[in-house]
Amino acid sequence: MRHVVTITLNPAIDINTEVESVAPEKKLRCEAPRREPGGGGINVARAIARLGGTSKALYLAGGPYGDMLERLLNEEGLDQVAVPIAGLTRESFIVFERSSEQQYRFGMPGPDVQSDEWLRFLDILENVNPRPDYLVASGSLPPGLPENAFAMIGEVARKLGARFILDTSGPPLRAGIEGGAYLIKPNIREFRALFDEELRSEEDQERAARRLIEEGRAEVVLVSLGAGGAWLVDADGVRHLHAPTVTIRSKVGAGDSMVAGVVTGLARDLDIVDAAQMGIAAGAAAVMTDGTELCRREDVERLHAVLRSAR
Repeated sequence: MRHVVTITLNPAIDINTEVESVAPEKKLRCEAPRREPGGGGINVARAIARLGGTSKALYLAGGPYGDMLERLLNEEGLDQVAVPIAGLTRESFIVFERSSEQQYRFGMPGPDVQSDEWLRFLDILENVNPRPDYLVASGSLPPGLPENAFAMIGEVARKLGARFILDTSGPPLRAGIEGGAYLIKPNIREFRALFDEELRSEEDQERAARRLIEEGRAEVVLVSLGAGGAWLVDADGVRHLHAPTVTIRSKVGAGDSMVAGVVTGLARDLDIVDAAQMGIAAGAAAVMTDGTELCRREDVERLHAVLRSAR
């Protein structure tokens, strides 16, 4: 399997609990909380491990929650490099309301990262060992980092000879692909936000995706459509890949699991269509699980086999 490094600039401790109902001005009696590692690249690394692959997780961490994050990842046996910062690693809060079977997700902004901490992170990334074949940056930017932080990581990826995969949104995604990426995985809302024009039809959206390829901003655009599957756009054209039908329990972690499935497939030298289908299977498998749980290997392998047989 080829070497994979995941990047998480704004990791979190995910606190997951349940309550009978959510109401204002009341003291809500919650179930005992579960604390898990969180943040885009960290979840990608965790899901890769669940799929039988390996990766190195590189992330910023500070304070007691940073220490907890490192400990929890050690307990999962993940290869990791925690780059210390003075600020406190954030927490996120996920509440499942039993009466409605709805989920409430509260995300905190994260710590201010100082310029010297950021430069140290980039230096550690440039010297990571072994050199990655795939460098995966996923998640949000914490306060203090420049909007083009992911573009700077992409530049390091090119120096290392690694394929750069980016999964973020908004201005950081737009800035992050200015220097080019191998693959981006926006959902349809994030994809539309990349463009100043209104993309009214599916044809408009497909043309816009092809334009990203032609302009060298990405080699592969994988637009996730949830239950509708995904569009896979590359130099060979546009393909609509279907998703398997599954029972939805929680959508938390589906996007990160999808990225992990794609990267695991690519690291095993699957072709891009097969790797994308593995990603779709992993995303579908994640929504079958409760709370913040990621995909399960047996579910991914079963769903991937179904998608393969339909090709």
